[in-house]
Amino acid sequence: MTNRITGRSAFVSLMKDEGVTHLFGNPGTTELPIMHALADHPDMRFVLGLHEAIVVAMADGYSRASGELVACNVHVAPGLGNAMGALFNAGFTSTPMILTAGQQEQGFGLMEPNLYGPLVRMAEPLVKWAVEVNRLQDLPRIIRRAAKIATTPPTGPVFISLPGDILNQEDAIDLGKSTRVLTRSVPAAEHVADLADLILAAERPVLVCGNELVRSDALAEAARLAEVLGAPAYQSSSSYGAHFLSEHACYMGSLPKRQEVVRQTLEAYDLMIVLGSDVLRMAVYGDADPMPARLRHVQIGLDDREMGKNYAPEMALLADPRETLKALIPVLEAKGGPGLKKRAESGKAAIAARNWSSKRRALAGKIEAAGSVADGTAATINPDWMTLRMIDALPRDAILVYESLTTGRHVVDLFPYRDRYAYHGLASGGIGFSIPASIGISLAQPGRRVVTMVGDGSAMYSIQALWTAAHLKLPITYVICNNGGYLIIKQRLLAFHGNRNFNGMEIRNPEIDYAAMAGSMGVTAERITRPEDFEPAMNRALTHNGPVVLDVVVDGRV
Repeated sequence: MTNRITGRSAFVSLMKDEGVTHLFGNPGTTELPIMHALADHPDMRFVLGLHEAIVVAMADGYSRASGELVACNVHVAPGLGNAMGALFNAGFTSTPMILTAGQQEQGFGLMEPNLYGPLVRMAEPLVKWAVEVNRLQDLPRIIRRAAKIATTPPTGPVFISLPGDILNQEDAIDLGKSTRVLTRSVPAAEHVADLADLILAAERPVLVCGNELVRSDALAEAARLAEVLGAPAYQSSSSYGAHFLSEHACYMGSLPKRQEVVRQTLEAYDLMIVLGSDVLRMAVYGDADPMPARLRHVQIGLDDREMGKNYAPEMALLADPRETLKALIPVLEAKGGPGLKKRAESGKAAIAARNWSSKRRALAGKIEAAGSVADGTAATINPDWMTLRMIDALPRDAILVYESLTTGRHVVDLFPYRDRYAYHGLASGGIGFSIPASIGISLAQPGRRVVTMVGDGSAMYSIQALWTAAHLKLPITYVICNNGGYLIIKQRLLAFHGNRNFNGMEIRNPEIDYAAMAGSMGVTAERITRPEDFEPAMNRALTHNGPVVLDVVVDGRV
């Protein structure tokens, strides 16, 4: 449709037409045209974050909990710079996001004014596409292309630089139409048959499941495949989402990020079926290769970058996981016949005593036996006990957001994934995700209680986000695990170097009062130092009408 419209109003109209309902942002002078236009678009909800990294993380959380395209707007070069750590996280999780930043008027940049920078060049390493709008007439085409690129697998963020003169111009322009690339694809029948033959020829198959099962809404199909094969299923070593139904009889838990442990685990199998996942991504260097030399594998998914990236598969199917499994399972059942059913029952029986549910019962019993007080202390809270008590207190439909690698070391062993949006963990390793992401997650899943478990070090990367949670009165319970420092770095310094000189790893002298800080931003908060106070405080927080911070002092010894 051709109409006379300003660039700023066209920008908001185009975003709405692409399905964007919330604009997460932190405005500056160059973004004022957009803020001006929002007055004419009351159906576009603007969500204010008090730092650009928070803005991107909120949008990231919203998309991860909804599967939808999201948009966020930050301020020129320093604002984009502030946002880049969170943008790195969003790229890691393949979040479909349009990130925009205001730019000085065209030509004025030549004068190198304050805050000017080459925005496109800054963003390019972290996004699928980066572009600056040079003509108002090109704005619709750029927005439409950006939305298409962001939402086409492998999905991911894109960046658009918006010069002020473009936003303030008015002209008759064609707003165009939205494009979505349909990727609910199924492999050719002969490929499905070949894959079935390959799987049936394996004596000890194993499933490794990743985030594409969430995006494809394929948890039920993945569970059905495991059931038909009687095969154990592991979550990817990059376990940042609900990648398999925890309480299914075939679920074994997450693969760790330790090469030698992964190798020992996988040596029991002769075929690894990789469903929508990267293949054995590790965190730190180790001498062992995590892939056993004799283990063959196949890959199913829509991210061709991961196909054979580090290990050559026997077969790589570029297809939608859910639709592929729906086509594959009947072929397996027909070809396998009664023999497959018998083998499946035998396989499930063999792993019943060591599946996730059995291991959870044993772990919970061990934690209960250890008690609420950390060993060797008079009254310090045992972090494993706190984790178990927190998880057991959650409503059945609660969403858990996790960023506490030491205190919450057993979270994925204790918290059951019952739907694809039930769990959201730190993905890339860049901390500061969880507090703001919880806001986006809560907005995307209204009516569900969000509980965020975050370390004290991670909390301080994005603590300002508490203001937004209070402003929006969101039902989020933040459990800040306060061990007084960067415990994981202390542990690694000791493990890798045998050194206990924890220089730069303590958050003490002075200690931070997280409860007082939260209270200053309008969040109900309390500090908990005794085990007997934790459960009552947790129960109060879970029924409070709005955000709550529990500053829980836990054992932080190495």
